[in-house]
This record gives sequence, structure tokens and C-alpha cells, in this order.
Amino acid sequence: MSAGSALVLANLSLADVDAAVALWRACGLTRPWNDPYADARRALEGPASTILAGRAEGRLAATAMVGADGHRAWVYYLAVTPELRGLGHGAVMMQAAEAWARARGMPKLELMVRDGNADAGGFYEAIGYEREPVSVYSRRLSSPGT
Repeated sequence: MSAGSALVLANLSLADVDAAVALWRACGLTRPWNDPYADARRALEGPASTILAGRAEGRLAATAMVGADGHRAWVYYLAVTPELRGLGHGAVMMQAAEAWARARGMPKLELMVRDGNADAGGFYEAIGYEREPVSVYSRRLSSPGT
């Protein structure tokens, strides 16, 4: 892919899940306790979620998983092919995620950034996102792979 390629946006298809997971892995977004294939299937098959895909020269170059919980919209797996970073593709994907959320009447779009990921935090701040004074708590309801 050339550095000047514009993104063509669409929803990811089930046939492109392997390419999306490969991109997420290349970007360091996967974790052993989350099955990215199951995450992708849930998003694509759910009634209030999808994965937005950005293609450059016909190849998957960027993703943003979006979902609405009835109160807020969330973004996960924002990924841009490493060699295409710095070209504005991440901002384009976030604008697409915002449009998706607005179309569903969501008043706010949220996302989580892992502690220590200063690059991601800097990116989101540069495009107008603010760090919230909250803590996230969780409980795993199933074992990895189930």
C-alpha cells in the first residue's frame, strides 16, 4: 500500500475477520485473555455493533469496532496498519465511529486506553478526546476460549 492511499470506508464482512485479527495483532491490540475472533463475531452479529473497515488500495488498512449500549457508544480495536500511521487514517476512522454513534442517537462516544499507552492517549487528545476521571472495574464471566 502506498502512503498516499485514501481510505474507503464500509462495514467489515465476516470474510475479512482474519485480516482484521492480523491487523489487531500487528498493532499490539490483542491480549491472551480475549479471543479476537470471538470479539469480531460478537460485534458483527450483534444488533447494536459492527466493525468499521477502512481500505486502501483494496486492502484492509484500518478498523474501528463500535457498539452502542443504549446509553453510550464505545470504540474498540481502533487499528491502522503500522506503515500507514501518521496519514490521518486513525482520525478518519474515529470520525466514522462518531457518525455511526450519532446515527443511533448516542450522546457520547467512549473508549478505553490501557495504562502506559502514551501514544494512544496522545492521539486521542490530539483529535479532541478528553481523559475522564473514572476507573474501570470488571469481572471476567467466562474463561478465555469459551
